[in-house]
Amino acid sequence: MDTTYQRFSLGTEITDEQQAFFNRNGFIHFKNFINPETVRDIIRASKEVEKNWTENNVEKINGVPIKYGKDLDGSVIVQRFAFVNQHHPLLSEFTLDPRFQTLLDLVPDSRLGVDEKDGMVFNHYVNSEESSFTKMGWHTDGLRDIFHGTKLNPMLNVGIHLSDASPNNGGLRILPGTHKQSLYQVLFRKKYFLDHDVDENEVAITPKAGDLTIHDGRLWHRVAQSSVVGEESRRRVIYIPIVAGKYKPKNEDSPTALYQRLAKIVK
Repeated sequence: MDTTYQRFSLGTEITDEQQAFFNRNGFIHFKNFINPETVRDIIRASKEVEKNWTENNVEKINGVPIKYGKDLDGSVIVQRFAFVNQHHPLLSEFTLDPRFQTLLDLVPDSRLGVDEKDGMVFNHYVNSEESSFTKMGWHTDGLRDIFHGTKLNPMLNVGIHLSDASPNNGGLRILPGTHKQSLYQVLFRKKYFLDHDVDENEVAITPKAGDLTIHDGRLWHRVAQSSVVGEESRRRVIYIPIVAGKYKPKNEDSPTALYQRLAKIVK
């Protein structure tokens, strides 16, 4: 498992070196995107949304199922929020950070999908006996477009990491360069969500709290389970999509996609 890839710092523009790295590998890692105070503020905001949703038994947001689980003390927590930016002013304001506009230079004619796909997703992983969200099998995000009968448009996942991560903590694993694969490989390279096996070519993304990563949605990736349990296994990360193609916002009347219904029975 490789963890020795190059890290970068984000300035006022995407440099030629950064663009070339991203084009070749399908991912890029920027250090120190937000400071520790902002990390704490975002986590605090998520807990306020969580309190509201658990008290009101919210099951879906804009058609996207909310994933609940249990914390280490047995209390109910939200482990996967969708469109969380629409439910707290701090998170909505965060999406207006002008540096997100700089990231759009990675893909022509793209935009930050704050009201498309699943909006701002907040993932909260904790490895315990009662947790319902500890890992995710190999997949590409491009499968969504295929389910909707549209072509595979470029879609990037921007991850803002709120916890330090090491290979022992699990986390994002990617297969560099697979964003350039054929449609056949997109569909059949691995068993979607069922395959959790380590791939000899995978790279482990190992951010510090406050780092930002981007990976192309057409890239094969998985979320590995932490090899430690308890508090040390806790990881929080935000994902916001960068999308291209036709504008497709979601609202409270949006249907639940088939792949989202299937995700309830796949761990």
